[in-house]
Amino acid sequence: MHALEVWLAETASADSVNLWGALGCAVAYSASLLATLDAFADLILARGDSPAGRLTPGVGLKFASKLAAAAIAVVSAAIVLALDANWFAFTSLTIAFVVVVGIGVVVLLRYAKAAPGSPASAKASG
Repeated sequence: MHALEVWLAETASADSVNLWGALGCAVAYSASLLATLDAFADLILARGDSPAGRLTPGVGLKFASKLAAAAIAVVSAAIVLALDANWFAFTSLTIAFVVVVGIGVVVLLRYAKAAPGSPASAKASG
């Protein structure tokens, strides 16, 4: 009977999901999401503050580095979740990330159209 209990315990532990890994990946997704939205906010603020509505090289580098770091973290977390076969966490975190970043892109594009001095607003007014 002892061997059967050991086998059942090993089988149950082998099939369970790594909850600590899922939690770590959720933290990576959320940090990447915040970095992406912060980069979008930096872009909006920098365009509003600069006289020509253009980015300075420093602000452009800051924007690109935040997006690159967010992309690396999300792809790494997605790979970990896929290797762990945690498809629920993989799917739900990826959908949430894509939806929130999509909303951020829509806001960013609307601001670019409405911003004074932008090429889109110059075409609309002229």
